[in-house]
Amino acid sequence: MLYLIPLLTAFTGWFVNRAALWLLFRPAKPLNLGLFTLQGAFPKRQQQIAQAVGNAVSQFVSFDDIRNKLTDPEKISALKPVVEEHLDHFLRNKLPQAMPMISMFIGDSTINQIKTTLAAELDLLFPKLIGQFLDKAQADLDLSAIVSHKIAGIASEKVEAGLRERMGGAFTAMGLLGAGIGLVIGLLQLWIAMAA
Repeated sequence: MLYLIPLLTAFTGWFVNRAALWLLFRPAKPLNLGLFTLQGAFPKRQQQIAQAVGNAVSQFVSFDDIRNKLTDPEKISALKPVVEEHLDHFLRNKLPQAMPMISMFIGDSTINQIKTTLAAELDLLFPKLIGQFLDKAQADLDLSAIVSHKIAGIASEKVEAGLRERMGGAFTAMGLLGAGIGLVIGLLQLWIAMAA
């Protein structure tokens, strides 16, 4: 019987780790076991976790960072070819269709001059437009509340499935680690029992 001690402690270590992982997500609804009620840690504290993650995200992501990225002159100049192509199409095709009389007075050099002037003006206008848009967005959007709401709305089964998909090997390793620790403790107990 003494030789079963290491096997039983290894099984106990493995079982405790597996039970802890199970209890992390399940049961989502409180489970009444007579003397006590059991509920998974994530479902029980999902609202608190959602709020904490929302607050953390709002600390790491600021509208100033977004503004700096979007109003970066390099990013705006990357839009220039698209704007010039659209202006060229507008001046050569849409404007003559809408106002046929103008096409008689506008040639290639005038179109290029108008296009160059408008593109230069848009270079100045884009950062202001983006800045005003972000000011309005910052007043209307609360990143912390959006993230909190999204996390609070995720079913614990989806969180568990996502974690198992990404960390399946880690969960297995934790179970094996529990079994290994249990085995070592069992071997120590066996050694103490044999020495006594």
